[in-house]
Amino acid sequence: MSNIRGRGLQANALGTFDTVVMAVAGSAPAYSIAATTAVLVGAVGLASPAALLYCAIPMLGIALAFSYLSRIDVNAGASYSWVGRTLHPFLGFISGWALVISATIFMVAGSLPAGSMTLSLFDADLAGNTALSTVVGAAWFIVMLLVVLGGARLTVRAQLVMSGIEIAILALFAVLALFHTGNVRSFEWSWLGFSHFDGVSGFASGALVAAFYYWGWDVTSNLSEETRNSRRTTGLAGLIGVGIVFLLFEVFTIAVNVILTSKQIDANDANVLGVLGEEIWPGLGGKLLIVAVMLSTIATLETTLIQVTRSLFAMGRDRTMPPALGRVHRTWNTPHVAIVVVGGVALAMFIASNALGSVGDILADAISAIGLQIAVYYGLAGLAVVVAYRKMLTKSLGNFLLGGLWPLFGALFMFWIFVESLGELDTAAIAIGIGGLAVGLVPMLWYWRQGSDYYRPARLDATRTVEAEYVLDPYAAANSRAHEGLSTDF
Repeated sequence: MSNIRGRGLQANALGTFDTVVMAVAGSAPAYSIAATTAVLVGAVGLASPAALLYCAIPMLGIALAFSYLSRIDVNAGASYSWVGRTLHPFLGFISGWALVISATIFMVAGSLPAGSMTLSLFDADLAGNTALSTVVGAAWFIVMLLVVLGGARLTVRAQLVMSGIEIAILALFAVLALFHTGNVRSFEWSWLGFSHFDGVSGFASGALVAAFYYWGWDVTSNLSEETRNSRRTTGLAGLIGVGIVFLLFEVFTIAVNVILTSKQIDANDANVLGVLGEEIWPGLGGKLLIVAVMLSTIATLETTLIQVTRSLFAMGRDRTMPPALGRVHRTWNTPHVAIVVVGGVALAMFIASNALGSVGDILADAISAIGLQIAVYYGLAGLAVVVAYRKMLTKSLGNFLLGGLWPLFGALFMFWIFVESLGELDTAAIAIGIGGLAVGLVPMLWYWRQGSDYYRPARLDATRTVEAEYVLDPYAAANSRAHEGLSTDF
C-alpha cells in the first residue's frame, strides 16, 4: 500500500499477554451479557445459548482468517488493507468503513450503559434517565479518549486493571451460579439445539445478535504495528480471546435461562447481569456485577477507540481519507488527529442520542445495525484469506481446513445472516446499518478520483508475497526450511 510515510506508531509496545487481554476486553464479556442478553432472548428465547454456540464456530473461522492475513501484511488498517489487496480496493475500503461506522455507533451504544451503570451504583432510579446517563457516559468516554491519546503502553496498563477486575468478578459469579438454588427452570440440553428457533429466519436474527457479542477481539490486528512479533502474536491472541469469551457467554446465558424469568429480562433490558447478580447473591451480588459491567463497558470503549482510530490512521496514510488522519503525535506516537476527530463526532452523537428514546431502545437498534456492519467486514476478511493463500491450500490437510474451508465457511455464514436478517429487522436498524455503509461511498469515490495509490490494480494480489515468504502450516514450513538451510518464521 502506498502511504504517507512519516512518524510511525509506537513499535513493540505490546507483548502476547497484553494482546490477549486486549482481545478479551474488545469483546467486553460483562457488557455484552448485560446489554445484549435481552435483545438475544427477544430474538430466539431459550435458544440463546445455541445462537452463541453456532455463531462461535464460524467466528473462529474469521479469527483464523485474521490470524493468517496478519502474517502477510502487518497493517493498522487490518481488513481494510487485506481485503483491498486481495479482493478489490473498493471492497477493502468498504471493509474498513464498516468497522469505522460500527465502532462510531458503538460510542453511543457503549457509553450510555457506562453512564447508566455508574449512576445505578448510587441510585437505581437515576439509571433510567437517558440524558443524565449520556452526560456521565460522555465523561467516561473523554477519559478513555485521553488514555488512548497517551499511547499504547498507557492503554494496556489501564486495560489490565479494568479487565482484570471484570474477569475476576465474572469468574466468581460463574462458580456461584452453579450452586444457586431456587431456579426458575432446570437446564435442558435442547437449549443448545435447533428446536427452539423460529425457523431459519429466526436463527439468522439470533446469529446476527450473537455476532455482536463476539465483536471486538480483532482489535489485536489493529494494534499489529505496535505489537512485538506481531505476525504471530496478533492472530494467536485473537483466537484465544474468542475462546475465552465464548465460555463466559455460554455460562452466563445458560444461567440467565435457568435463574431469571422472561418478565425479569424484559423489565431490565439494559441491565440483565445486575438482576442476575442480585438473584445469585442478594444485597451485594447486583452491585458487584454492575461494577463488572461498568468496567467492561469503559474498557471496551477504549478498545473500540483503538480500532476506529487505527483504521482511520491507515486510511489517512493511504490517502483514501483526509491525509491529516495519518499523522502521528511526536511525543505519544498515537494518531492524534484521528483520535480528536472521532472524539468530536462521538460527542455530537451523544447529544443527538437524547432524542432517540430510552437506553434500552437505543441499544436494541444500535446492536442490530452494528451486527449488519460486522457481518460485512468479517465476511470479506474470510474471503480475502482464501484468495491470498489459494495456491497453498492443497499442500496439506491443515492448510485446506484452517486456511481455506473454515474461514470460507465463516465468510459465507456472515453474508447469510446479513441477507436473512434484513427481513427481520425494523426500519431504524436497517437504516442505521445500511445507511452507514452507503455514506462510505462518498469518500471512497472522491479519493479514488484523486488518484490514491491504494486504488492501483498492481497492489491487489498478495499471493506472490505469501508464496515467497510464508506458508500456512508451521511444521511444513520448518521442514521445508530445514532442508534449504533457512531459518523459520513460525
